[in-house]
Amino acid sequence: MQRLQLTGDRGSATAQAVIVLPVAFLAFFAIVQFAMWSHATHIAQAAASHGLAAARAHNGSSAEGTAGARGVLADLGTGPLRDVDVLCERSSETALVQVLGTAKQVVPFLHLRVHAEAAGPVERFVGPRR
Repeated sequence: MQRLQLTGDRGSATAQAVIVLPVAFLAFFAIVQFAMWSHATHIAQAAASHGLAAARAHNGSSAEGTAGARGVLADLGTGPLRDVDVLCERSSETALVQVLGTAKQVVPFLHLRVHAEAAGPVERFVGPRR
């Protein structure tokens, strides 16, 4: 009569794959999600900077700042920045543009907010010194 001996690693590759592949996929999608958030942040910052340039110009307004930021967002299309809101404030001395939104979702249940802000002094005409 032969005895049955259990030797070797038969079936261990399947067990390893069941453990390693979900972790590898999660790490890959987390990297892609971070890249998506980073790109959305750069788009928001570009829009805020462009809106600030329009708002702080001589005889500029907060409406022009908002339109400038929204124009950049429209030119870039529907990329990784979603649910965008543009806020622009202009006083007699300073201008502020904020772009708020969320990054496109790759990893389920992970909602990353995007916030970009640009502020600066308002340009004003100063006559010649005498």
